[in-house]
Amino acid sequence: MALSDHPAERHLRVAGLFTDRVRGTRSWDAPSPVAGWAARDVVRHLIEWFPGFLASGAGIELPHGPSVDEDPVAAWRVHCDGVQAVLDDAGTAHRELVNPHVGSLPVETAIDRFYTADVFMHTWDLSRATGQDDRLDPDFCAQLLGQMEQMEQVLRSSGQYGARVEVPDGASTQAKLLGFIGRDPFWPGR
Repeated sequence: MALSDHPAERHLRVAGLFTDRVRGTRSWDAPSPVAGWAARDVVRHLIEWFPGFLASGAGIELPHGPSVDEDPVAAWRVHCDGVQAVLDDAGTAHRELVNPHVGSLPVETAIDRFYTADVFMHTWDLSRATGQDDRLDPDFCAQLLGQMEQMEQVLRSSGQYGARVEVPDGASTQAKLLGFIGRDPFWPGR
């Protein structure tokens, strides 16, 4: 089933899948496909970068849960519920996020474009690190890949993406997306 184009609905599904992977994690110290990161660090990344982006750009403060070191499941749940509450709030439709790198965008668009997409891609990292189902929605993989390829130089120069990993001809769209963002789609995992 394809993901909705509505930001609140898409976040609910994407974050729901990530939540399932968080709940299914048995070893938070398991290495991840991101060099130098363990499973816990994948969750930490999502919880740590986004609140500052939202607060500085839109004046929206997300609730704080326990630390990822203390309780990664509860930390994720508080964070995820906070983001969903912002998206579900009717007043969000009238709010703007202003950032020197991206300009001015509706808050829900900014969340969808930068955060939900990040959760989606990091779902693979956590899944692969912890030996869980790592399949992602192929249509959203294709959509993200198409958008990102159009701005490859900007993305690469941001330092947020590794060098492209070449994938074989005929590789799945998911493998192509993962290779684009610098992941080895055949990383052995657990």
